[in-house]
Amino acid sequence: MKLSKRTTTRTLIYILLSLWTLGCIYPFIWILINSFKDKGDILTNSFSLPIKSFTLDNFKSAIFGRYNVLQAYLNSFIISFSVVVLVLIITTFSSYALARYNFKGKRFVYALVIACMMFPIFSTIFPLYKMLVNFKIHGTHLGVILPQVAGNIGFATILLTGFIQNIPKEVEESAYLDGANVFQIMRYITVPMSKSAYSSAAIFVFLWSYNDLFLQMLILTDRRKMPISALLREISSKEGGTNQGLMVAAVALIAIPIIIVYFFLQKNIIKGLTAGAVKE
Repeated sequence: MKLSKRTTTRTLIYILLSLWTLGCIYPFIWILINSFKDKGDILTNSFSLPIKSFTLDNFKSAIFGRYNVLQAYLNSFIISFSVVVLVLIITTFSSYALARYNFKGKRFVYALVIACMMFPIFSTIFPLYKMLVNFKIHGTHLGVILPQVAGNIGFATILLTGFIQNIPKEVEESAYLDGANVFQIMRYITVPMSKSAYSSAAIFVFLWSYNDLFLQMLILTDRRKMPISALLREISSKEGGTNQGLMVAAVALIAIPIIIVYFFLQKNIIKGLTAGAVKE
C-alpha cells in the first residue's frame, strides 16, 4: 500500500514537472517553427508546421541584411566574455580572502558585498552616466563592461566564498608545508576544487551580461557596436509591425547561445549554488 502511494505521488510529480518543462520549452519551439515561415503564414497560421511555406529568407535577412546580426553577436560575446573573465579574476582573490583570512572589519566588508546586491542599476544611473562621460568611455564597449563587472562582483563573491569555506583547510595546510605560497595554492588547489562554483558564477554572469538591455541602450548608440539584445530592440521597434519573419528569426538567433551555454554548464549549476548557500 505504501509503495503504491509512493508510486502514485512520484508519477504525479513527474507529470507536473513534464508539463512545466513543456510550458517552458514551447515558446522557443513556437519561435523556431515560425522563423522558417514567411510573414503571411505567420499571421494566418502561426501554430502550423512550416511544411509548404518553408523558407530561410528570414535568417538570410537577419544575418546578411542591413542589421548585421553577426557583428552584433561578436559585440555581445566581446562584452559578456570580458565581464565573465574580469568578475571571476576579481572574485577569486576577494572570495579567498573572505573565506580564509580573519582581519579587522571582515564582517563589515562582507556586509558591504551583500549590500552591493541590494541597489539596482537604475538607482545609480545618473552618477554612472556622468562618470562614463567624464572618463570618455561612453559609447564604447568598455563603458558597458565596467558597470556590468561592478554589478556582478557581489553575487559571484558570495557564491565563491561559501564554496571555498567548504574546502577542507587541511588540504591547503599540507601544501603550505610543502613550500607552496598563497598564489600557488589558489591556482592549483582552490580554483580546481571550486570548478562547479566557478561554472555556476560564469553562467549566471554571462546570462545577466548577455541580456542586460538597459545599460546597452543607455551607453551604446552606434549600431556597429550594439550587442544582440540592443539590436533586437531596434529591429522590433522598426520592423516588428511589418516584418514578423525577421523578428522571430532574430529572437531565435539570440536564444541559441544561451541554450548552448546552459547545456554545457548545467551539471555544475545546482552543485555550485547549493555549496554557495552556506552562511559565514
